[in-house]
Amino acid sequence: MLLVRGHAGGTALTGTIYERGERSPTFEGAPDEGAPYVWICDEFYEVESGGQLQRIDGRERRVAFEAPTTRGFDTREAALEAAEEHVRTQFARLGLAETDVEIEIIENPDREEPEP
Repeated sequence: MLLVRGHAGGTALTGTIYERGERSPTFEGAPDEGAPYVWICDEFYEVESGGQLQRIDGRERRVAFEAPTTRGFDTREAALEAAEEHVRTQFARLGLAETDVEIEIIENPDREEPEP
């Protein structure tokens, strides 16, 4: 499992890549179970009313969430490339520059680090 986290405007968005041999969540709209790499992440956009109030890039914004995006890929590289593009796009939908998004890849997030 890989977490792909984008940081921008004082907030972050994290999605998950399930790798070959891992069981990704199943729900309506999920990609074919046979895909070796599955990307799942929220999509959001700014709205004038409703949504969830959040402080992003120094101002309060109302953000509405869509159903999570799910996509299957044949290679790890393709999944990572699409994940990074997806995260940058979500921040761009809020008016932040895609170039301002810092991407962090976290491998095996559940694995405990050995004590020194």
